[in-house]
Amino acid sequence: MPDMPVTICTYPFVFDAQAKTTLLQTDAVLQMQMAVDQAHRQNFSSFFMPVVESVDPCLMLVVRRENIVGDTMEVLRKTKNLDYKKPLRVIFVGEEAVDAGGVRKEFFLLIMRELLDPKYGMFRYYEDSRLIWFSDKTFEDIDLFNLIGVICGLAIYNLTIVDLHFPLALYKKLLKKNPTLDDLKELKPGVGRSMQQLLDYPDDNVEDVFCLNFTITVENFGATEVKELIPNGDDVVVNKHNRQDFVNAYVDYVFNTSVAPLFEAFYEGFHKVCGGKVLQLFQPNELQAMVIGNTNYDWKELEKSTEYKGEYWADHPTIKLFWEVFHELPLEEKKQFLLFLSGSDRIPILGMKSLKLVIQPTGGGEQYLPVAHTCFNLLDLPKYTDKQTLRAKLIQAIDHYEGFNLV
Repeated sequence: MPDMPVTICTYPFVFDAQAKTTLLQTDAVLQMQMAVDQAHRQNFSSFFMPVVESVDPCLMLVVRRENIVGDTMEVLRKTKNLDYKKPLRVIFVGEEAVDAGGVRKEFFLLIMRELLDPKYGMFRYYEDSRLIWFSDKTFEDIDLFNLIGVICGLAIYNLTIVDLHFPLALYKKLLKKNPTLDDLKELKPGVGRSMQQLLDYPDDNVEDVFCLNFTITVENFGATEVKELIPNGDDVVVNKHNRQDFVNAYVDYVFNTSVAPLFEAFYEGFHKVCGGKVLQLFQPNELQAMVIGNTNYDWKELEKSTEYKGEYWADHPTIKLFWEVFHELPLEEKKQFLLFLSGSDRIPILGMKSLKLVIQPTGGGEQYLPVAHTCFNLLDLPKYTDKQTLRAKLIQAIDHYEGFNLV
């Protein structure tokens, strides 16, 4: 037999989640550079060959806040697959900020909040788990699910955390792994517990105690409907011998059968941008952590890794006041500060130190608010001398973070 080529992708178990993330990010940067170089070559050719069309080296999205979904769809529907590999640049109409990363972060935050809102009927919100999953019936265009997949792929590709309240099952399916009863327990805890009780029931009278057949009752837009899990499932009683088959069919219906066309559109959109061998290195939980970040907050590590510019240093009186105030804030206010600073209230998979907070002084007086440059995780902090003033100004700033304008 000829020698088979050996690549790092052959042995994913030798890498931890952080190493895999670094590999994926490096691969994305290389692909971006290749796409930019190709655009520059095409633009150079267009000078000498009028039939060659000049192109933008970036994927440009010019959107209005009040119509962010419609404007984005209009651009992405016309976008060639190759253009998804270009660096993303976002412009909000009527706002002056140049997108060095911060505008892009807010774009992902706002568009995902809009697209995933259960009021549109594309996704169903589960109160017990506070998670969402694809609706099995929707009146929206299936192209929207493709768009959501593209947006998620673009977020990963452009190294941006997005706020997705999906269960782990989504990431399993993106990696072609099958959801299990554990995933049902995560999405629908009550139903999951009932299924486990069915499997664990020790006696033989399963039929009499549980009174189940191979059907599932679903509710859509206020109407209740009974669906068969197998052919003639209404006539098949669940007993001790077939109860595992029932649970498997129930899980398969929830995560696969009922949402197949919608998820396929999402999957296709996601893999337009973010497919490839490096992605296959990930386990589902690692991919989830990379997409949405995590909540392993280490506020002391944030302080320890912060850098200072200008007149500020770690023991400057204003800096000491800042950290005193910050560490006294409740968790929700600290998370709001992260959102204000970086565009996300979650921690990158590479850890708190990867945020690289930078604090610099400003020339204004104590009447001015702190200003965050989310592109660079940079905080402009006036030279406050009073703890109460610093606290009031910081909270006022982080409670009004949305929107980009030049100061």
